[in-house]
Amino acid sequence: MIVESKKKIECSIGITAHNEEANIAKILHAVRSQRLHQVKIVDIIVVASGCTDRTIEIVEESIAIEPRLQLHVQARREGKTSAINIFLKHAATNICVLESGDTIPHEDAIENMVRMFDDPAVGMTGAHKVPVNTPEHIVGFLTHLRLKMEHQLCLEIPRLGELIAFRKLFDQIPSDVAMDEAFVEAIMIRSGLQIRYAPDAVVFNMGPETVSDFVKQRRRNHAGHLHLKAKYGYEVSSMGAGRLAKIAFDEIWGALRLIGILVWLAILEGYSRLLGWWDYKVHKRTHVVWDIAWTTKEVKRSIETEGINITSPHLPIKRDS
Repeated sequence: MIVESKKKIECSIGITAHNEEANIAKILHAVRSQRLHQVKIVDIIVVASGCTDRTIEIVEESIAIEPRLQLHVQARREGKTSAINIFLKHAATNICVLESGDTIPHEDAIENMVRMFDDPAVGMTGAHKVPVNTPEHIVGFLTHLRLKMEHQLCLEIPRLGELIAFRKLFDQIPSDVAMDEAFVEAIMIRSGLQIRYAPDAVVFNMGPETVSDFVKQRRRNHAGHLHLKAKYGYEVSSMGAGRLAKIAFDEIWGALRLIGILVWLAILEGYSRLLGWWDYKVHKRTHVVWDIAWTTKEVKRSIETEGINITSPHLPIKRDS
């Protein structure tokens, strides 16, 4: 018997770019190299806005090896919303994937987002944002912490951005809207469709590296959300203080517990070293034949109890039922 294969979900990918010569080749390669099973990428549309670097030239070079790729050039920068509207005008499918030119999607990101549209109740999906900043200085650490908290929030109530997919229920976004993802979210909810977070659809992005850039980014985002709420009557989940306060408290409590554990570790280590000094300096005892710490001899029982595979500690032992 011949089983007919299920029709793939077709999508259009839009990439908005302004002076992205350092990243545009990488993002195009990442999009072309996506591992797809249930999903088909029909077209890849780059909208280059007011670029004064080699962004346009790099995209044109990629068109020669990628027939699905289109380039639309705006002579001057008119804002991300204007670029998105050009993408919507030329997108060939009803499922649109929108990505910023300064991000890199994981090889499974598009598949894991778009396959959710197999459910007709889904109107919009969003990726899991992962920063590539090194968290060794305060701003990099704050970026990691903020996105970690945002991930926890999205697991409860999706708050999507950077890489999103949505049903094309509209032809354009109003020119005064700065927070495009939130506007799309509002349309989907008001259309009775669901917003889904795809934690296994990872998109890598670079957060701000300086305090001034961190403030600049968060400032414009908040102003954009306030405008969306005031004019269009929609408030994203992250605007509410209750859930954010709970997530922040969990982070603080976790940090305090870690500090407490480290203090106890320091006390026990110091006490143990003091006893060791006493043994060696006062009693001249070297512990060649030592007192056995009997609880460290429970390895076999732990293996049997926990089902640990000693050849691969992360895999449980398969037992016959």
